[in-house]
Amino acid sequence: MIHELPFLGKTKDAYIAEGIEEYSQRLKHYTTLSVIWLKDRGKKKGRPTDPAELEGEMLLQSIPGGALVVALDALGEQVSSEGLATLVSTWEQRGIKQVSYLIGGPTGLCRAVLNRADVLLSLSKMTFTHDMVRLLLLEQLYRAYTIKAGEKYHK
Repeated sequence: MIHELPFLGKTKDAYIAEGIEEYSQRLKHYTTLSVIWLKDRGKKKGRPTDPAELEGEMLLQSIPGGALVVALDALGEQVSSEGLATLVSTWEQRGIKQVSYLIGGPTGLCRAVLNRADVLLSLSKMTFTHDMVRLLLLEQLYRAYTIKAGEKYHK
């Protein structure tokens, strides 16, 4: 399974960027990971001017055909680490080849992205920066794979 993470812009804090790189490398031991850095193409005639809509347009365009779309949103379902491992296993058993995880910018995800999502997940009821969500998602995906493999990292 390919886990695709399109990120809106570069990660600002070096310590978060280092964590993202660390968990990206760890995950590659278990699965295929594709981190895509999206850059705003600027304002063009006919494009939305709302930042969330501009970001949403970029995220939606990044989704490969046939991918399962998981949007991270405060109103999404909260699952435990074991629950995420079960979700990933279920997707693999269903023959899903690619999962795209969509994380909004500072203003969150627009309605079009939420409507397109196959799954809405929330990492917490607390609010995190979108950069932190990147790191938390990668760590939880790594944790899910170690749970699936019966390894000690989880405990």
